[in-house]
Amino acid sequence: MPLNSSTVPLSVDFSSPGDYFIFLYHIVFATCSTLLAGSVVLGILSTRSLRAQNRFIFMLNTSASDTLTGLSVYYLGLFDVQEGYPSRNGTYYILPSFMGVNVMTFLFAQFDRYLAVCHPFFYTRFITRGFVIACCAFSWFYTYLILAVQNLLPVAQAVKMSAFGIMTLQVIVVFKVLMTIKLYFIAKHQLARELPSPERDSKKESLRIIVFVVICFLLLWGPSFVNIMVRYLSSGGLRFRNEATNAFAIMARFNALSTPALYIWGSPALRSAVWARVWRSGCRTRTTDRMFSSHVKPMKEAVLSVSQSSKDA
Repeated sequence: MPLNSSTVPLSVDFSSPGDYFIFLYHIVFATCSTLLAGSVVLGILSTRSLRAQNRFIFMLNTSASDTLTGLSVYYLGLFDVQEGYPSRNGTYYILPSFMGVNVMTFLFAQFDRYLAVCHPFFYTRFITRGFVIACCAFSWFYTYLILAVQNLLPVAQAVKMSAFGIMTLQVIVVFKVLMTIKLYFIAKHQLARELPSPERDSKKESLRIIVFVVICFLLLWGPSFVNIMVRYLSSGGLRFRNEATNAFAIMARFNALSTPALYIWGSPALRSAVWARVWRSGCRTRTTDRMFSSHVKPMKEAVLSVSQSSKDA
């Protein structure tokens, strides 16, 4: 259902303490996830050495999606929105589909790390920076092309296409689980046999990040995915009043905060870039503004005092 011109009601009616908690939670979560994921985006974009590495291009893509997810919570979490068939004040699944971009990107990133570690000669020759950027662009194009086609179809056909999309996601999830197990054993056994070197440490770091991120993503997103499948395949499954009170959707959206946090935790280079290029620069700018204001005010008072003295004379 498209957004109408009337006022969209809030997600809760504030009739209980739980309503206040839910509303405040979404405000805090939207702000924190937007700031944290946005910091990762700015940190990578402003650091040439990070932009030159394929793994950080994938991080940039997912962090951009997480930033948009955080911003979307200001609508999905604070207003009475129900996506689905039928929808209520919905967005044609445009906002929830940001997580679909991450599903595709994580799959590409897993194959990227597998080839980088197990087939380094093939990787350095064929997996170029342009190819990685094309994969990231494809994750956006594919997700929203399918969504556009689905929204143009009649409701009955759209429901069938949505069910087909759920089946496709099942296959992707199976691949992601298998690749996560494979990467875990590579990090544990294969890299342990290599001689210590900066390249080995970089490979180990990148594998550790992608394994932890994907595991966290699947754990948080899995319950929502299972509930959607149950609802499509049977009359069961849990239903919620709106997106703001949907516990499974809240868990899935939490990836927008946990994923950039894991990136910063797992990569010292990214952590340094975010601190130096984003956080410290922001703190320095605010400090400079305060210092300027504190100097201007006494100067202004001195000028006024001199002016008043000349008038008295």
